[in-house]
Amino acid sequence: MERIHSGDLFQRHPDNPIITGADLPYPANTVFNAAATKVAGDTLLLMRVEDRRGLSHLTAARSRDGISDWRIDPAPTIMPDPESHPEELWGIEDPRITYLEERDEYAVAYTAYSEDGPLVSLATTTDFRSFERHGPIMPPEDKDAALFPVRFRGRWAMIHRPIISTVTIGGHPAGGAHIWISFSPDLKHWGDHRMLIAARRGAWWDANKIGLSPPPLRTDRGWLILYHGVRTTASGSIYRLGLALLDLEDPCNVIARSDEWVFAPEKDYELSGDVDKVVFPCGWVAEGDELRLYYGAADACMALATAKISVLLDWLTRHGIHSG
Repeated sequence: MERIHSGDLFQRHPDNPIITGADLPYPANTVFNAAATKVAGDTLLLMRVEDRRGLSHLTAARSRDGISDWRIDPAPTIMPDPESHPEELWGIEDPRITYLEERDEYAVAYTAYSEDGPLVSLATTTDFRSFERHGPIMPPEDKDAALFPVRFRGRWAMIHRPIISTVTIGGHPAGGAHIWISFSPDLKHWGDHRMLIAARRGAWWDANKIGLSPPPLRTDRGWLILYHGVRTTASGSIYRLGLALLDLEDPCNVIARSDEWVFAPEKDYELSGDVDKVVFPCGWVAEGDELRLYYGAADACMALATAKISVLLDWLTRHGIHSG
């Protein structure tokens, strides 16, 4: 098996960035952190757009090849609705899309920014033109949420990232920003909360603060997870990406986790923007073994990287830290 370096797993598209604020058909500050899915033969991005007040909304863009010729909605696709949903007072951000085949609809988990902090809200749609808001499903402070596309023993599952005060679980401190999993019978009432992946401590690239990036991706070896880790340095924070693998039947079982990051800000459009040194994906699209990763770069634009799922899994098998 050919040895591959972690930094070679994802290949940036030569035409990056693929969408900038200048491409929007209405005035805005920046566009970034888009969810992604396939709809009626198109790749659809549900992009976070920050307006010139500093508040965010969501706008859809469609492309036949998922790379170019983006058809962007002429007006915001989903605006915050603070009158009916006061939790959206300061905007809506960072969506993740999961197609729920059982319900024949798409679930959009997104961050609603309330006066009391960010929280997880849920909306559903069949066409990305009309949406049914279901309101908050996790209290503040919580974000980086996405649903699994199937039930486990009759229950839906969701990964999310609450910020919790320091508590002790199993004799170890568990406060901070870790990745959790929760379960629901109806997509409204959530419980059985468990820590899934803990942020490491010390000098690690993913110490102290981590969060889910795109939704879990089902493969023949398990649920592939891409997550972001935030390292705080003297010059500011650096957002990098790592991999993990969950058991197909029991997503609470972490099979493997990368010890190295696999993608990091390197290019000018990733290093400098509204928030420097950030790569932040909220969506990916798989077609066979090909994977297209859509990520926000420096909170200023949308970019694209590609990978082969089989190569990611092989690398994680060889280089990941394995449970058991």
